[in-house]
Amino acid sequence: MEYYFAKTITGEFEEVIKKVTDELEKEGFGVLTEIDISATLKKKLDVDFKKYRILGACNAPYAHKALKAEDKIGTMLPCNVIVQELENGKIEVAAVNPMASMQAVKNKDLEDIALEIGNKLKKVVNQV
Repeated sequence: MEYYFAKTITGEFEEVIKKVTDELEKEGFGVLTEIDISATLKKKLDVDFKKYRILGACNAPYAHKALKAEDKIGTMLPCNVIVQELENGKIEVAAVNPMASMQAVKNKDLEDIALEIGNKLKKVVNQV
């Protein structure tokens, strides 16, 4: 099982970020965090790095269900979605596959939640 869902597309980086954010909203996610890896590496290490952004997405009702089923699941929240510029000028959008990480947790109550969230994230990636 792959630990992520991904799609490679063409477009302008900031427009893709907006599209991903819009698609996440359609599936009930809010973006809680946005980490600009390029800017962080430049600031901390003075290293030039490709455009790479991590969006920390959360679907509050599902997060609440998951936390009630397993209080340590917060270590795996929020669901990360990355947008990165590839060498060929294309852009990759990838989202975590929650089913892959749930295998390590071994809590049956989380399986349905992870499956539903995974389906929503896969839909987001496919719609971009």
